[in-house]
Amino acid sequence: MVIEAKALSVSYGPVEALRGCDVQIGRGERVAVMGSSGSGKSTLLHCLAGIVAPTSGEVWFEGERIDLLSDARRSRLRLQRMGVVFQFGDLVPELSVEENVMLPLLLTGVRRAAARQRASLLIERLGIAEVADRVPGEVSGGQAQRAAVARALVHGPSVIFADEPTGALDTVAAEAVLAALVDVAAVEGAALVVVTHDHQVAAHLDRLVYLRDGVAVDQSMAAR
Repeated sequence: MVIEAKALSVSYGPVEALRGCDVQIGRGERVAVMGSSGSGKSTLLHCLAGIVAPTSGEVWFEGERIDLLSDARRSRLRLQRMGVVFQFGDLVPELSVEENVMLPLLLTGVRRAAARQRASLLIERLGIAEVADRVPGEVSGGQAQRAAVARALVHGPSVIFADEPTGALDTVAAEAVLAALVDVAAVEGAALVVVTHDHQVAAHLDRLVYLRDGVAVDQSMAAR
């Protein structure tokens, strides 16, 4: 098991975003998290990724309980062993695509030549080698999101968390980014957790976790 959440609850004042949610993610598994607006999808992902500490409950990552760690230690854990892709990519605008992909490795002390070699491999796999030297403002939305996927995978994480990774893209670009994300995560051996409202996105994944009012009410095989 890569990730396990036990009885997760998250409250923001009187609002309960999660209410005793239980989720398990197996090694190499590809999981869609779905539910209506306000159901707790993004909050669950943020708890699993250690971005948010739950009000109560437990989050275990590769046998280590992470909800009790400090913010700094959880951030370090994400940098070294997890990957995160957000809806708008969040690339550093002043850096080239290649430099953005290299960044997680450089922040953990990997030598620049080795970081560039690894980044180049993923950039090639994701089909964006022709824009590697351009800054994010000079590439399409689909290309920028593929760069975000490459950055999330560059350090060989055990799990990738993606929050509406195709939500800001047109249909053609969204299909290409999703296929690249699923395929490269599989090649790299990473589990994949995708928050989405789109059933076509969910159909690319192995299993569905459906949230209602902060509780996982259905955990079944995704419809193909």
